[in-house]
This record gives sequence, structure tokens and C-alpha cells, in this order.
Amino acid sequence: MAKFTISHFSLSILSYLFLSPSSLIVALDITTLLSAYPDLSDFNNLLTTTSVAQDLTDRSSLTLLAVPNHFLSSSSDLTRRSSPANLADVIRYHVLLQYLSWPDFRQIPPSGKLVTTLYQTTGRATNNFGAVNITRNPLDGTVYIRSPVAYSPLNATILSLIKTLPYNVSIFSINTLLVPYGFNLMASENRPPPGLNITRVLIDGHNFNVAASMLTASGVAEEFEADEGGAGITMFIPTDDAFADLSTTERLQSLPAERKAVVLKFHVLHSYYPLGSLESIVNPVQPTLATEAMGAGTFTLNITRVNGSVAIDTGIVQASITQTVFDQNPVSIFAVSRVLLPREIFGKQILGSTRYGSANARVGSPPPEISFSPENSPGLESPSTHPGFSQEFRSSVAVTGVRSTVVVVAVALSCIPLYLVV
Repeated sequence: MAKFTISHFSLSILSYLFLSPSSLIVALDITTLLSAYPDLSDFNNLLTTTSVAQDLTDRSSLTLLAVPNHFLSSSSDLTRRSSPANLADVIRYHVLLQYLSWPDFRQIPPSGKLVTTLYQTTGRATNNFGAVNITRNPLDGTVYIRSPVAYSPLNATILSLIKTLPYNVSIFSINTLLVPYGFNLMASENRPPPGLNITRVLIDGHNFNVAASMLTASGVAEEFEADEGGAGITMFIPTDDAFADLSTTERLQSLPAERKAVVLKFHVLHSYYPLGSLESIVNPVQPTLATEAMGAGTFTLNITRVNGSVAIDTGIVQASITQTVFDQNPVSIFAVSRVLLPREIFGKQILGSTRYGSANARVGSPPPEISFSPENSPGLESPSTHPGFSQEFRSSVAVTGVRSTVVVVAVALSCIPLYLVV
């Protein structure tokens, strides 16, 4: 019988080859893996041209979030005009320094899981802005990639698993390019369109004179133009007719200057959205520039698609997009049918007008909240603090409670004869 002998040296080599996952990943070329998927060719090219693919050769555990060509095309202006260094950091933001499989994503709690990216390791990220917060919808299992900043507009959705090499590499597709919060993808000299004058665009639109004058008088126009960099901005501008339709109870023009500026910021999202993106927006509740100024969870807009058009709901006013005024990445400007009144400021006024049957009351919408907690209305007067309103509401509740008690007692007494007969 033949005998086979295996030396201690041979056993060591075999153990290293079969038990050491890092030895396998060092030999892998991420671009070779992606080359088998034509729909990821543009993203694969970005990995190569930015040299990020070379950065991954010595990584033993990672998850790559790749953007398919048809989703990446909407950001082509950003990728084409940005500097190579900035673009490389954006691509690094798509590399999670942790191996995650589908089962791992399914076990993520609704509150989310913070995962470090390759961009965080460069030292150029502010605080933990180089990480992503991965959350999961417990109802349908959809997995989202969000910024660790609560009010950031960043919100990508994981579409599908592309490739996995267990415990080493996983590649998932997502529906949009990820840009770190506060990251200026465009150098100032390369930012398109150069020197955009927002008020000039509105004046040339011929039906936005009131909005243009308010932006100029408040000084926020320059602030909006400064926010064009990075993720860009999306503006919802009421037409002159929309301002003319404001009732006397909605005293926008009589507000103090600082509150008027908040209302104007309430019309702007700190992210660039073309019309198609708004029509298919994943997260309907969107923070505004007013959210950043006044606090997370306040001054948000609810954006949905209703009857074939984009509807924007503030909680007390519902408007619709009527036209595209300007759309060149990173700025989009849309005309809306009504002035977007935040409930944090106008909730009390609108509630009063609906009590007396105002023609401007929203039809078919739920009644506004009766009171607002101070933490939900930072720096603003709460509608529930009006003494007359509070007394009237308490009186109404008391009367309703007395009537309910009388009815219950009457029903109880009527049952006594039946009990005696039985």
C-alpha cells in the first residue's frame, strides 16, 4: 500500500491558503468583478480613473455600493465637472469598511446602523460625516443609505445584490450617487451654472415678481446661491397669483424679518432634485433649509405624487408644481400653485380661518394640530399659548364630556326595568 506523507511545511501552506480570507482578497481586482456587469460600467470606470480601485486591493472586508449607469447619468454633470480629488472622495464614500450580506441588512434595526466608509479614513471628513447610517423599513424590508446627520437630504435605496464573496466582498446596487453631507463636490470656479443669479431667473420668468422682491429684501437669495455647491438646492417658488390668493388671516408680509426669512427657507430643499426625482422620491418627508436653521424634525415638507403631478404638503397647505422654471444641476427651480405656509408659524391663523369657513382652507385634508410643543417650534410662539383659544378649547372639551356622561347615565337607568322584569 502506498504511503503519502505531508510535511509540516506543506500543512502550513495549505492552512494559510484555505483558512486565511485576507490572502484571497488581496489577489482580487474589484474592477474585474464589476466588468461582468455592463450596467455598472460607468461606475467601474470611476473606480479606475479615481484610483479608488487601487485603494481596495489591500482591504480584506468591504461592501461596495455601486450606482447603475441609468441612475448615474442623472449625476453626470457633477462627476464631469468636479475635481479629480473631490470625485475620488465621493467614490470612497461608496465603500463600506465592513462586509454586509443580505441577512445582515435584514437584521438592521429601524433606528439604523452606523457604518464607516473609506472616505472617513482620509481624515477629510468632518466629525462622523464620512460614515453612513443604514436603516431598514420594518414594513416592507426596504434598506436605505442615509447620512448620519438627521436632517440631511441624502437618501439612497439598495436595489439588489450584485456579487458576493462571503465574508470578504459584497457588491450592492443603489439608486443614486452618494455625496457626504456638507461636501462641496464642485470647486467654486467649476460650479454650474457659474454665478447663477436666482432673482434674475425669477424676474425673467415673468410671474415671480413678488417672490423675487422678497428674496432680495430678506437677503436670503445670496444664502441660497451659496448653497448651490455640494448637494445643490431645489426651490419651490409661488407664482404672483399664489401670493395674491393669500387671505388676510395669512399675514405673511407683516411677519418680522427673521420669521419671513424662515418662511422663504421653508421653500428650499438642500439637495438638487430634477422633476423626475421628485415624482419618484423615496422618502416623502423632506427637510428644508428652515429645518437646518430651526431644528431637526421641524419645517419639513411632504412630497408625493397625486393625480399625475407632484404635490407638496406643509400640514396646513397643499400645493402642486405647475412648471419647471430652471433646471441645471445643481439648481432646480419649480413654480408652485400656493405659498407654502409652515404650520409652525401659521398653524393658529389657518385654524382660526377654518373655524369660520375661510375659502382658503384646505379641502379634504386633516385638520391642523391644535397645539405645538416648544421643542417642535424652536424660537417661535406656540399656537396653544393664546389664552382665548386655550380657554375656548377646554370649554368645548368640558361640554362634550358632560354630554357624554349624561348619555351613559341615561342608558344605564333604562336598563334597570329590563333587569327587574327578568
